[in-house]
Amino acid sequence: MEFDSVIRGGTIYDGHSAEGFVGDVAIKDGRIVAVGEIVGQGREEIDATGKIVTPGFVDIHTHYDGQVTWEHTLAPSSNHGVTSVVMGNCGVGFAPCRPDERDMLVELMEGVEDIPEIVMTEGLPWNWETFPQYLDAVGSRQLDIDVAAQLPHSALRVYVMGERALRKEDARAEDLAAMRRLTTEAIHAGALGVSTSRNLLHRTQAGELAPSLFAEEQELLALAGGLRDAKAGVFQIIPDIVSDTASEFDIMRRLAQASGRPLSFSLLQMPTRDPAAWADALRLLDEANADGLSMKAQVFPRPVGMLYGLNLSFHPFSLHPSYQAIADLPLPEKVAAMRDPAMRAKLLSEAPQDPNPVRMKTVHNAHAAYPMGEPPCYEPNLNDRIDRQAAARGLSFEEYVYDLLLEDEGHRLLFLPGANYRDGNLDAALAMAVHPQTILGLGDGGAHYGMICDASYPTFLLQRFVRDAPAGQAIDLAQAVASLSDAPARCVGLNDRGRIAVGYKADVNVIDLDRLHLHMPRVVRDLPAGGRRLQQQADGFVATLVAGVVTYRDGASTGELPGRLVRGGQLAPA
Repeated sequence: MEFDSVIRGGTIYDGHSAEGFVGDVAIKDGRIVAVGEIVGQGREEIDATGKIVTPGFVDIHTHYDGQVTWEHTLAPSSNHGVTSVVMGNCGVGFAPCRPDERDMLVELMEGVEDIPEIVMTEGLPWNWETFPQYLDAVGSRQLDIDVAAQLPHSALRVYVMGERALRKEDARAEDLAAMRRLTTEAIHAGALGVSTSRNLLHRTQAGELAPSLFAEEQELLALAGGLRDAKAGVFQIIPDIVSDTASEFDIMRRLAQASGRPLSFSLLQMPTRDPAAWADALRLLDEANADGLSMKAQVFPRPVGMLYGLNLSFHPFSLHPSYQAIADLPLPEKVAAMRDPAMRAKLLSEAPQDPNPVRMKTVHNAHAAYPMGEPPCYEPNLNDRIDRQAAARGLSFEEYVYDLLLEDEGHRLLFLPGANYRDGNLDAALAMAVHPQTILGLGDGGAHYGMICDASYPTFLLQRFVRDAPAGQAIDLAQAVASLSDAPARCVGLNDRGRIAVGYKADVNVIDLDRLHLHMPRVVRDLPAGGRRLQQQADGFVATLVAGVVTYRDGASTGELPGRLVRGGQLAPA
């Protein structure tokens, strides 16, 4: 056979061209070797007639830093056509790390990214100390998709400063020099970039701020200097969401100037701040790029979805004192206990208690949640908000939601549009998604195991904004495919993928767009120590190939593991 595989007769959206075209794709030795009308045969022939053929999708904002060390499947991302992910975002991760600092990083990841401590304690092999050693450990793994890593600032700060990193101390001159040197070392070893967080919501379970939150601007400039010294890498940052947009943007501009490298930052329409803040950020972003800076905003094409339920991390009674006695029971026993009239009366009489203000706010925000059904609705009717439904029935929110949580034997999920859903529409999400200086991301795959399941956004985008879009809200299919593949790949320097063209890595999706369907998230217990996480399946992905190997067929894993660690930026094919 002339080729390893040939995908025949599909409508190809190559991630670059303005329009789709019918043709074949030939693959050999993990690369695309021909596109068009292919005469030769492949050992495997994939019939794509009536389907669309796209590059594999690239998700640049994930947190698989732990999961990549204990399992081979990077789900839920790999269930939605994603073939390459970037981890180490938000300044959190597990390297560099000395043995006596491991608990500190575990506590931080538990609080910031909602990964249970027992899962990390049981799952992490800790066969590294330095960041290059961590890359070596990941590089030994066989995976269903490719993964690239960034150096996390909080871990780096603790590694350099020890306990001083948590005592709100400023970095000394020798600390700054060490951080700059270690950033360069990480890039030379294969890190894709460096990441940090200035978001005050990023705390440990006990409510302590993430170490990166104590950093002054000179410390961030040291990280930027490390990128400049390496002459490579990207800078990823979560801005302070409560600061003035202009002043925060000025800091990011200075970081981009100091590094001479691309910088990206998270941008959402927040529910409680200036409704025009996101638009102001886009205006400033346009100005920065016009001035020659390489800056992008990472945006999300639907509401950031906080989920509540008796089987999840939070629900309206999860921080009530009496609930703690049943919190760890199996779900059927928990439901039985909550159906006891005495327990009901006790919980309804109590209020949440927790020293962590973020956890308290999370529970309080459940008042604005909606029941989630099958299929899941990510733009619910405002009248269906649980507190409004309770008022319409003459009940308190607590009385109404108590019974709601017990429906479906305790499996009922509640959905809170945590961002990008002001005034009950997706207008801001759409405007951000199609802006020329933004990149789709923020799905957080590998994190928030019991709170969020947003890694499914590629399926949502193709379903909601392409196939089923109302008039005036449609994204052109070619543009949508490019925004999921070529654009994010180029943003972080993975220039060898994201397109269907000769010489490019053979990461490919065959999708039945008419049959594309996103299912409601469900809870599974397949993490180390029986840990819980949310998974979300989709119909319509006929085949996904990584390096020319079929990894998923009709949504089911084939068991093939061609995915590997990607070390650093990659050159585009000649």
